[in-house]
Amino acid sequence: MPLKVRKLHPLFGGEASGIDISKSLSSAEVAEIVAAMDVYGILLFRGQPLSGDQQIAYAQHFGPLDLGLRKINKTRVKHRLGHEALIDISNIDESGNIADRNSRKMFSQLANQLWHSDSSFQQPAARYTTLHSAVNPSWGGETEFADLRAAWDALPDRTKAQIENLTSEHFALHSRINLLGDTGYTEAEKGVLPPVTWPLVRTHPGSGRKLLWVGIHATHIPGMHIGEGRLLLAELLEHATQPDVVYRHHWQPGDTVMWDNRATIHRGMRYDLDERRELRRVSTEDVDVPARQAA
Repeated sequence: MPLKVRKLHPLFGGEASGIDISKSLSSAEVAEIVAAMDVYGILLFRGQPLSGDQQIAYAQHFGPLDLGLRKINKTRVKHRLGHEALIDISNIDESGNIADRNSRKMFSQLANQLWHSDSSFQQPAARYTTLHSAVNPSWGGETEFADLRAAWDALPDRTKAQIENLTSEHFALHSRINLLGDTGYTEAEKGVLPPVTWPLVRTHPGSGRKLLWVGIHATHIPGMHIGEGRLLLAELLEHATQPDVVYRHHWQPGDTVMWDNRATIHRGMRYDLDERRELRRVSTEDVDVPARQAA
């Protein structure tokens, strides 16, 4: 059955059906999903419960797996899901209990509530992310998405001209240390993922559309007064995430949402940290290699 997509938001996002993502995909199915991602930026697969192994296998159709902050946290945060690239987006510790409020696990839950693109703090950054829902709290915990291509389109011409040739520096621990107060990182840990520089305006390789490359990992604009640059970054992020251009996803058990980190930013919404919440994330690196096809 061919892939079918029902639009979720006037600007982007679609609910996908017609492909069973729990099974190995054919090259034609992979191509259909990639083409849909280039158009919609995010795809929701509803009612397809996945095991961790199935989620990993699905992601591997689209390239090598990305570890992101696991490169830093793996020495401090014990892994409970059995695969290094299966990222535990939960408030649960390695013993299966709700984590201590002062633990690095809880800092991750708070950091996820800031607008970001996965792994924009490294090169290569992440291409696709799949997030699978297992346990949801009684309130909150939704995920919001914004389309960076639409954000560029909506900018005034004067602003487009101002920022077209600017860059911004991204650092993995910027928000955790400077905004959230997680000061427990060693100098060695800080050096695992050194800052990287990206154009502030990029072109999405799949759709060919220009996009506004902003997010909370951006620390400053090189060559600009640090205060002026940070205010400009904050203004651009606010522009990109106005309520009428945001899609908010309300999770149901068994949901899998796949998004393109080159075209969108996202954040998790606040919930009661004393209430159990479990999602699993897998991301792929943004490298120009053929996606793995079914044997």
